[in-house]
Amino acid sequence: MSSLLHLAAAVDQPGPPDAATCTELALLAERGGLDFVTLDDSSARPGPDALGVLSGLAPATRRIGLVPTVTTAHGESVRVRAAVAALDRVSRGRAGWRTDVPATEGEARLCGRRPAALPETQWREAGGAAGAAAGPGDGWEDGAESRPAATGRFPDRDRSHHADLTRTAFSVRAPSTVPRPPQGHPVRVVDATDDHALTVAARYADVALMRATDPAQAAGVRDRLRERARASGRDPATLRILVSLLVDLGDGECAARPGHGGGGPRPTARGPLYRGGPVDLAELVTAWHADGVTDGFHLIPVEPRRDLERLVNGTVALLQHRGLFRTFYPGSTLREHLGLGRPAHRYAVLTDHGRHPAP
Repeated sequence: MSSLLHLAAAVDQPGPPDAATCTELALLAERGGLDFVTLDDSSARPGPDALGVLSGLAPATRRIGLVPTVTTAHGESVRVRAAVAALDRVSRGRAGWRTDVPATEGEARLCGRRPAALPETQWREAGGAAGAAAGPGDGWEDGAESRPAATGRFPDRDRSHHADLTRTAFSVRAPSTVPRPPQGHPVRVVDATDDHALTVAARYADVALMRATDPAQAAGVRDRLRERARASGRDPATLRILVSLLVDLGDGECAARPGHGGGGPRPTARGPLYRGGPVDLAELVTAWHADGVTDGFHLIPVEPRRDLERLVNGTVALLQHRGLFRTFYPGSTLREHLGLGRPAHRYAVLTDHGRHPAP
């Protein structure tokens, strides 16, 4: 479990996302020092996709991480990886991507699949895409690009590699045409609510989002994530686990209503909901983190402008005053915000016989 408190927020809006409003909300979250913001997406929703919106606002922000939802189950993993890597470059190392699958039959048909696959199949394919995504991104080793004055920029052939991947639903064999993105691999985020999604999160995610209405439930999900991470051969310490909560701070500084705040969030169809004031929310965040059941929280404002402003100016300010949350960004990349190292290049292991993929 990470010793630092991590906080993230959604910048979702009713209806299609508005770029100007998303930028305003992202800058507000950045002022509070939050690790990252998320923007949800759906193939059935009109308007620009989340990846495009966050790519457009990246130059307006300087430090906060940008994590769009990307539906991977029916997309080509190389194209998905290239698009997220482009966000990582334009943001100078602040990109992540939230893996998702089509939620309805209509969305699946928009992706070309009739009828929709079972959730187990969709998440197995999404997991394959998440695992395969690192391969094409490791086509060029760090330092492989050169810039001769006469010919321009090209890679060192000894340090460039083909992607050669075979998965259940797809296979990839192609040369990489671009260098690694700044973070090596952009941060992978998975909502572990569904059991199949939990398995994908435990094996591939850098950040797992979970829903819980009390510390005991959160501890149970945390333990399952850790156990499956170990079973997949990874160190559970490399996985950040955040509780995802809807927050309604419309009551200002008033005490949380019964069933909220100190009594725990209330379950709703959209997920656990906290309704109360910023101070009580700070108490909840402090208590759950002190119990060790979570590395932090992913907070989803019910009223985007109002609740995010009260979150930053009230809850976050109080946590900073208590020394529980950062007052400035010590690094520049999303991985640095999360306390995660930059992944080694899979071909960077040198032996007497040349370069071989890292284990």
